[in-house]
Amino acid sequence: MIEIKEAIIVEGRYDIQTLKQCVNTVILQTGGFRIFKDKERLQMIRKIAQKRGILILTDSDGAGLVIRNFLKGAIPTNQVKHAYIPEILGKESRKRHASKAGTLGVEGMSQDVLKNALISAGATILGDEQKTIKQLVKADLFALGLSGQSGSEQKRKALLKKLNLPQYLSSNALLDFLNAVSNKDEIFEIIKEIENNT
Repeated sequence: MIEIKEAIIVEGRYDIQTLKQCVNTVILQTGGFRIFKDKERLQMIRKIAQKRGILILTDSDGAGLVIRNFLKGAIPTNQVKHAYIPEILGKESRKRHASKAGTLGVEGMSQDVLKNALISAGATILGDEQKTIKQLVKADLFALGLSGQSGSEQKRKALLKKLNLPQYLSSNALLDFLNAVSNKDEIFEIIKEIENNT
């Protein structure tokens, strides 16, 4: 397992599951072509790119290229790195039929192929000293009063407003974003500040 600084942008949830087996970082999905209309998700990706940079890792087919080019045009060049997977004929085991292009997507790649793609793209590999960064988990959202409690919705909206984020982010999306741009200690401080101002 390698740990990298940049967040990775992939097309779908199965890509995320595959990547989580070999790399430790924030991994976000475009939801395929939904990214073209989802302004809030694009805004979130831009903020993450500004804070830590992103690596775009899409399938090597035509659809993956269209999504990659859209993101390439939507995010400043100096905040984006591009990782490419090879064109390997085949189909993922969970699918009945091969893709239109007849090639494997990100989810069908081996861990070694994915690691090499990220390293070749210039991913910033973090050393052991960086691993002490405290990331938030769902239990922290509860402890902070951001989910599952009376007044959680108002507190979450106040946090989202302070961070200039869409007001209706799900808990999972909020967690991904917070871990991408901040750490546990900083978020606790922001929550204290919100509580003191209400």
